[in-house]
Amino acid sequence: MIDPSLHARRLFVISAPSGAGKTSLVQALLQSDPELCVSVSHTTRPRRPNEVEGRDYFFVNIPEFEALRDAGAFLEWAQVFDNFYGTGREQVEQRLGQGRDVLLEIDWQGARQVRTAAPLCTSIFVLPPSRAALEARLRARRTDSDEVIQRRLRDAAGDMSHCREFDYAVVNDRFEVAVGQLRQIVRGDGESLRSSRPELATLLAQLVA
Repeated sequence: MIDPSLHARRLFVISAPSGAGKTSLVQALLQSDPELCVSVSHTTRPRRPNEVEGRDYFFVNIPEFEALRDAGAFLEWAQVFDNFYGTGREQVEQRLGQGRDVLLEIDWQGARQVRTAAPLCTSIFVLPPSRAALEARLRARRTDSDEVIQRRLRDAAGDMSHCREFDYAVVNDRFEVAVGQLRQIVRGDGESLRSSRPELATLLAQLVA
């Protein structure tokens, strides 16, 4: 559990299927809110050419990750595809203790663990506007093979089926609108963006079919 005394600050959790644009949205949100900082995760996946150690991830091998996990160093961890991801507990508690609002960019499995450890956190799920848009975004990255893209698309439906577990849902159709909606939620003004809102039902049914 996160130390209850640290709940004077806020912990935000953002999840999405691969290709929904979550990382770009988070970067824009961070630029617009100096009170918000992101927690950098550990991962065992290979570093991409444009990624920087300590900025995008802490890149570790599987034995290193397992040692940290077994020592209780992670607030949450999950296996996604063939790689492991984990959020350092000490880093999150340190930043909350410094009076910062902290944002975790993690998958739905990790988000579920964080909600258990920090029940007062605010959770947000980012959806694509359609399955076609999701595929187009994955292909535009030019970082994955066709086989990997097809696998990501198959797994995305399972990811999106967990959307209703989150407090809020944002549809990343128009980027600036989606960023604005994230700002609303962070400000505490996101009641109209609850994941339970009826107008999401048709889109969700199409995305998880």
